Amino acid sequence: MIKQHIAVIGAGIAGLRCATVLQIAGHTVDLFDKGRGIGGRLSTRRNDLWQCDHGAQYFTARDPDFILQTEQWIETGVVAIWEPVLQVYQAGQWSSPQGTLKRFVGIPGMSAPARAMAQPLSVQTSTTIQSMSHTSEGWRLTSTEHGLLPSYYSKIVFAIPPIQVATILGTHSKKISAVTDSVLMQPCWTVMMQFDAPIDMPFDAAFINTGPLSWVARNSSKPFRKGLESWVMHATPVWTQAHLERKPEEIGTLVIEAFQSLGGPQPATWSAHRWRYASSDPSITQGSVWDAETGIGICGDWLNGGRVEGAWLSGQALARDIG
Repeated sequence: MIKQHIAVIGAGIAGLRCATVLQIAGHTVDLFDKGRGIGGRLSTRRNDLWQCDHGAQYFTARDPDFILQTEQWIETGVVAIWEPVLQVYQAGQWSSPQGTLKRFVGIPGMSAPARAMAQPLSVQTSTTIQSMSHTSEGWRLTSTEHGLLPSYYSKIVFAIPPIQVATILGTHSKKISAVTDSVLMQPCWTVMMQFDAPIDMPFDAAFINTGPLSWVARNSSKPFRKGLESWVMHATPVWTQAHLERKPEEIGTLVIEAFQSLGGPQPATWSAHRWRYASSDPSITQGSVWDAETGIGICGDWLNGGRVEGAWLSGQALARDIG
């Protein structure tokens, strides 16, 4: 097998897993991410007083490969089981969900497993790839912060939302464009609330099937969380889309009202975050896409059911296609 120099754009779980498998296979891999940190929606907002997971809330493991990965994360101390008191709210009624699904979280924050994956890799953060071009020596990338990057790449992997792929990709791959153009990404407003003391609610987390909210959770019920009592609220995609461009202050007021309608109190402090590309519509289970003719591939949770496990498996599948 010919060892190649490969660029992976996006250092979330899919990009990290793809880069890991490619590096194990002997390739040289450079990862780029526009954010200051890594992990994508495996993210935690924090300050000196509190912390709150405002992206992915937990993950599950069903596939044998990912079960093994999760067990390894637990052994190395970056993941633990979360066993919340869980409820479902619909049409004014509370009920307990069926099943005994195991839920896992990063410790001390959701990004912990991503940081562990990144340790043996070459990752360049705060690098927004804006365009790509092809020469006789390979692919070149240009970033907003650093201009034309010095390396030539034989393969390019995108592990970012489809609209961002399309912006960089241009007309270089009809096969990839056909996929990215077919997907609409749905947004999610998230509100993080802090309280001066633990609040009296009959659950640690709840799926909400009525009104503007889809999920509420006592973040401080997760293992190894420190600081003030913190809760996170996720709004539904439909409600978020209807309020997409409203100011965070307005969103916070509306979400707090929705939480109070469920019996919650007024928070001491709060902040809002908009995930513009949170989930795909329609949901895709294609896994990943590899265009061998151009040497361009895409992977990500949006291609594989939208879960953390789906992202990890998507990155792995693409790396194995590349060889």
